[in-house]
Amino acid sequence: MARKYELRQRADKVEETRRRIVETTVGLHLERGPAATSIAEIARRAGVQRRTVYNHFPDDEALFAACSAHWRAQHPAPDPSGWTNLRHGLRELYGWYGETEQMTAHVLRDAEVLPSLRRVIEPGLGAYAAAVRDALGADHGRSRRVEAAIRLVADFHAWRALAPLGEDEAVELSAEIVELAARGG
Repeated sequence: MARKYELRQRADKVEETRRRIVETTVGLHLERGPAATSIAEIARRAGVQRRTVYNHFPDDEALFAACSAHWRAQHPAPDPSGWTNLRHGLRELYGWYGETEQMTAHVLRDAEVLPSLRRVIEPGLGAYAAAVRDALGADHGRSRRVEAAIRLVADFHAWRALAPLGEDEAVELSAEIVELAARGG
């Protein structure tokens, strides 16, 4: 019985160390971005050796995947299947962008220069972006103009440009862009 107890304690300690490494890394990604986060700094802040970080995460992709899962669990994206109309969807999407702005900006920026990060975020974020575009464009047809307008208003960087207007005005202007594209005007 003592052996099982010792194994359980060891497993708990390993899991706690892994959690601490992931949380530390997420904090550094939020503060600096993935590209500016070193394994040495992760180890120092997590109170472990660099070797310990590598034992848990043998490569950047494994570490990015764990961090991405941790972040998504804490900041779930709004479900586009529940959006009742364009403005409702934009309000939820823009609210989430506001909540996750700093991390999203760092990750999108650094994915341009870190192929391992891009491989982790593209499948999830790419599929989510497609679902968002489908939901936002559901009532406006599928012309090239509407598709382009939807891509524009759903884009994180476009939202950042509109954010100084305030949420209500940003949502209204974005909806008007889509509606204008749908009218062909």
